[in-house]
Amino acid sequence: MARALRVLTLLMGWACVAIGVFHVVLGNAAIPGAGSAGATIDSWGRFMGASFAGYGLAWIWAGRQRPVPAGAVRWLAGVFLLGGAGRLLSLAVHGRPHWFQVVLTVIELGLPPVFFWLAGAEERAPHDGAETVPAGR
Repeated sequence: MARALRVLTLLMGWACVAIGVFHVVLGNAAIPGAGSAGATIDSWGRFMGASFAGYGLAWIWAGRQRPVPAGAVRWLAGVFLLGGAGRLLSLAVHGRPHWFQVVLTVIELGLPPVFFWLAGAEERAPHDGAETVPAGR
């Protein structure tokens, strides 16, 4: 379980960093249907891209710890779940978005329970202390 949590946490981190940088670089072009949304949405999207890249770095930090900190994973997964809940709220208020946004909603609602489960399993696993190493060493 520890290896699965570490790999999934690092994968999540690198995916978020890549997506965030993609949004910073491309602006409105990175958002389906927002190509002509204007400067305000472009500015907001690039800012949120940078924030998402930072969020990804937090995932990478967690994944590099030994053992992976279950509490940090729960918080990060909770933020991801909140993003999915926000998409559901948008769907209820404004209707169906671009199909890709629906796919993202499914991922954002489906993946956090996996992280919660893996974090719980990691927390319950016996640790002898020999593997506890600060990241980067």
